[in-house]
Amino acid sequence: MKARFVIEPGEGKSVDFGGMGIDFKIRGDESDKQFSVVEHPIAPGRLVPPHTHTREDEFSYILQGRVGARVGDQEATAGPGSYILKPRGIMHTFWNAGPEPARILEILSPAGFEDFFEAVGEAAEKTPDREEFLRIREELGHLHGLTFSDEWVHELTRKYGLRLIGE
Repeated sequence: MKARFVIEPGEGKSVDFGGMGIDFKIRGDESDKQFSVVEHPIAPGRLVPPHTHTREDEFSYILQGRVGARVGDQEATAGPGSYILKPRGIMHTFWNAGPEPARILEILSPAGFEDFFEAVGEAAEKTPDREEFLRIREELGHLHGLTFSDEWVHELTRKYGLRLIGE
């Protein structure tokens, strides 16, 4: 696939995970599999399940709102213009830490993880049963070198008044 020269606002496929979206901007086949780029709109008070990547690093640039993150044993909140680095092999999570919608630009390197987002988005649309969806998400995660953890969920949801995406 030939790389596009300009990606317009609103261009690209979007999926919603119930409180967090994925807007596909640059796919791996446009970067010789070096990286991919997605945007995540995040509703106020939503938490991404803690997880660990084995294949890619994530670099988040805050476009709008306040985003909290925990990476390993470090925790911080960042605003527009800040970066959050989430290296492979280290459990991490992030959440909308403000009262208004947040939006991050996510660079994934190397590319490929955008395929997980797409597959999970399709499963979310087709699977109304939450337990079945979580089972499928777990299987897809395994295929893409991703593991989920419930560690930190109780602490973070209580501490900041959050809800997991999809709930």
